[in-house]
Amino acid sequence: MRVRPRVLVVDDEPGVRRALQRGLTGEGMDVVVAADGPSALQIARTGSFDAILLDIMLPGLSGYRVLQALRAEGVRTPVLLVSAKDGEIDQADGLDLGADGYLVKPFSFVVLVAQVRALLRRGAVEGSGQRLRLGELVVDRAARQVSMSGEPVSLSPREFAVLDVLASRAGSVVTKDELLKAVWGDEQAATRNAVEVYVGYLRRKLDAVGAGSIVRTVRGHGYLASTGEIDAVMGP
Repeated sequence: MRVRPRVLVVDDEPGVRRALQRGLTGEGMDVVVAADGPSALQIARTGSFDAILLDIMLPGLSGYRVLQALRAEGVRTPVLLVSAKDGEIDQADGLDLGADGYLVKPFSFVVLVAQVRALLRRGAVEGSGQRLRLGELVVDRAARQVSMSGEPVSLSPREFAVLDVLASRAGSVVTKDELLKAVWGDEQAATRNAVEVYVGYLRRKLDAVGAGSIVRTVRGHGYLASTGEIDAVMGP
């Protein structure tokens, strides 16, 4: 449903984060950044990224531990570890923990982009089977089912599609036009009003199971799926 692949860049150096965000955005990617291990884990566990570029030496929680926690929770997002350590044991440790690649600093941006694109191709094969998590709300894309605290939430196919798009961009605003294109495609009868109506339907059903605060309106911009934990990392 997304045109632009979504990439999480995790590095504790502000200059590196800015350069990678600018460069990867220029390569047609939707880039989110995090500066420490706990923040990276909090937003990466949503499952809403197509690839993760993860530095190993991070404050709070190392890249190794972030990766280990993600794989233990069943998050299969492809991960490219980045480190100044070029030892074989370091690389083997990362791959054993479930990394999909290992890049040694300093690296060529051209090589980095090639590695990230390889991860995106690999992830596209399994992407439709990924689970998206927003707190206790889980969107099972393979089964096309939604649950809240383990209890099923009954949604229509269109309501599911709206939630799927919003959850796949967790913490980022999705415009009405983007939702319209992703959910209704080329249906000529569909309008922005249809988006508002179905977001309203979805909200009522989520509210009934205690998840009403997850889908929000960002006045003048569109809609946002988030939680308090994600807000703390990415901003309200």
